[in-house]
Amino acid sequence: MTRSAAAQAGGAHLLYVAWGYPPSRGSGVYRAWATANAFAERGWRVTVLTADRETFALTTGTDTSLEARINPSVQVVRVPFPAPGFRNDVRKWSRLRAEAPELWNGFYEWRGQRMFPERVYGGWRRALEHAAREIHAANPVNLTIGTANPNVDFIPGFVLHEAFGVPYVMDYRDAWQLDVFSGNRITAESSAVDRWEKRLVAGASEVWFVNEPILRWHAEVYPEHASKLRVVSNGYDFAPIAVPRTDRLPKASLVFGYVGTISAAVPIREIIDGWALARKRSALVRASRLELYGHLSHTATANSDFEAQRERFKTHAISHGGSLQKSAVSAKYSEFDALVLMAGAGRYVTGGKVYEYAATGLPIASVHDPANDTSSALAQYPWWRGSARADAESYAATFIEVAELAAAQTEEQRAAAREWARRFEREAQLAPRIDGLAELIGAVGTEEATS
Repeated sequence: MTRSAAAQAGGAHLLYVAWGYPPSRGSGVYRAWATANAFAERGWRVTVLTADRETFALTTGTDTSLEARINPSVQVVRVPFPAPGFRNDVRKWSRLRAEAPELWNGFYEWRGQRMFPERVYGGWRRALEHAAREIHAANPVNLTIGTANPNVDFIPGFVLHEAFGVPYVMDYRDAWQLDVFSGNRITAESSAVDRWEKRLVAGASEVWFVNEPILRWHAEVYPEHASKLRVVSNGYDFAPIAVPRTDRLPKASLVFGYVGTISAAVPIREIIDGWALARKRSALVRASRLELYGHLSHTATANSDFEAQRERFKTHAISHGGSLQKSAVSAKYSEFDALVLMAGAGRYVTGGKVYEYAATGLPIASVHDPANDTSSALAQYPWWRGSARADAESYAATFIEVAELAAAQTEEQRAAAREWARRFEREAQLAPRIDGLAELIGAVGTEEATS
């Protein structure tokens, strides 16, 4: 069957490469999980190439409930991830590593970056290449999508394109040469990273970004490839969002909630200062509480800034309920009256929970740098209020305003907000690209059949 016939029959084969895939609970895992599922639901044969479960248990932590939601038709191929920093069983160490760990680690990192210029992940290149070739040999691939970071995830697409002409897509959740928080370029022109990215972008059929500011930055760097660049926002998964309860309207006390990773980039001290000020100035906020749920970093490393603030929690009616599995998120949203959106500073940053928050129909208090792209993403949401500045005074004003909105919001208003937010459903973000890529591989197949 030619690629054109495969696409028309809905049987095209997608190789999807994602270091972080369920049961990982790390940054970007929901995008990877949902994208692979979306292609499978549209009739594509999907193979996911990812790391082994042990890697996630040792690094990001795991969420088995999300793994259970992988489309049953998706084939998952797990390749052992060799990074030594994640292998801490000293019984398996070599004598050199045990006696000279700094020397050994330095040599391993140097060797990995010679394979591919990315710290920690570069040494995974050979395993990915080998796995991609085996998958293609057993079941010819029509399209490859690699999602980054890590950027080594782009290698299988590049290899299959170079060897067999298979089209590939680069899906950036952040950026490789742009620091999305500072806005600075973090690599030198003509560096190994710069040379690799130029090669990859030149060969790609499409390059995806999560927001318009990141796309514009890359369009300036690669003007000759600007026509390939696309915004594919994260969106939300409609099914897991529960309808918040309305049995306490009007409300004399409220539950503000945050669900998401609380990384070191989040200005947690200023946010708590703002909440404390709001409690002093508003009887409604003073009668309310703030519940936080989520891991304290994207890895197993604790967030020291957050831990330093814990002693203030009881005084200011704040709690941290730990992390939530994906299956528990819906029920938790139904317990909140308003949502708190926290994020690191940076105009290129779009918080991963933005669209999911909007889908609840609840009022949202954004307590972060107003230049953050989250603000533009939610600017038209009728129940969103953003802080004018990234400081405690502005955060306090936002908490008070959103508390008043939440106390008065009716069931009908909430339903209307939920309907407005349907434009952010992940299917709406992915469907145009899936259709476009089906046409692309059909065109490639037609060219092959007539050549």
